[in-house]
Amino acid sequence: MGKRDEGLKFVSLAHRLRTLGLGLGMLPVAAVLYQQQAPLWLWSLLFANGLLWPHLAWLHAVRAVRPVRHEQFNLMADSVMLGAWIATMRFNLLPCAMLVSMMAMDRISAGGWRVLVRALLLQVASCVLVAWLTGFAWQPSSDMLDIVACIPMMAIYPVWLSTVNYKFGRRIRQQNRLLEQLNRTDTLTGLANRAHWLETAAREMHRYLRNQRPATLILLDIDGFKLVNDRHGHAAGDTLLQELAGVLRENLRSVDTPGRLGGDEFGVVLPETGLERAREVAERIRQQVELVWAAEDAPMQPCTLSLGVAEVGPRHPNVEAWIKQADVALYLAKAQGRNQVCASSPAVVEH
Repeated sequence: MGKRDEGLKFVSLAHRLRTLGLGLGMLPVAAVLYQQQAPLWLWSLLFANGLLWPHLAWLHAVRAVRPVRHEQFNLMADSVMLGAWIATMRFNLLPCAMLVSMMAMDRISAGGWRVLVRALLLQVASCVLVAWLTGFAWQPSSDMLDIVACIPMMAIYPVWLSTVNYKFGRRIRQQNRLLEQLNRTDTLTGLANRAHWLETAAREMHRYLRNQRPATLILLDIDGFKLVNDRHGHAAGDTLLQELAGVLRENLRSVDTPGRLGGDEFGVVLPETGLERAREVAERIRQQVELVWAAEDAPMQPCTLSLGVAEVGPRHPNVEAWIKQADVALYLAKAQGRNQVCASSPAVVEH
């Protein structure tokens, strides 16, 4: 979605809030004008401000090259008009206080304290000007009609504004969750990326140190992956990586964490899993990959996996040592002919 489209969404939201706010705000102003026996032209201004201005403001904003900037001008114009109505109502206490507070809520929601301060300054300026033109009339007392006229806006507008803010907050939370997920996910395979996978391995290492709960790592890579890229292109290599990711997801538990560590190297963190059970999981993955990639309709020559397995143990001073042990087992699998699983006991740690 482009910047202008986002701006138009903001203008549309402001239009709905302005239409509701000015429509409800007409009621207390009208109550005061009725008691003052205001002239017809003043009533005409009230209806124009409450019923026509929201739609004119929207029309001007959507036609502008920069809708958001024009809408900010509309917000300031709203404040100028409100200041004028405060003076026109001769500072009737309850309607004026209620309208100013509602305007403040709206301005903070629209742009924070900076927008509110600008709006208040313009509001005060217009109020002083109109008060000077009308002889600084002063009638602050509010009667029952004023109170009743204020109730719809006090009851409806804050609820509506809170609903809008809640929807915005929920949208922001959803976007933040999506961003966090993207930051932790490998874009090609959909598995955990290297940073996330290393965090998971470190967490399991710490859990072992606290509670002595078993955990095992599997490191694996594709035998001859460079040859696949050279002969069939990187698109074919990417397809191979995606297929491997699918096999991992199908053969692992929800508590396990498969991840792409870089290139054709993958890792799996297996919580609550001993060495023998992890070896069985690794062998199942190896066999499944061999079956999938050896199929008659495979687009390239059959490929295999080499896998190294290492269980966390007391001789691992840190997570790097644990990963190194799994890496040594992986290279041993390759050295012994590839397409196999090699497991390393936690009692044996390479330094």
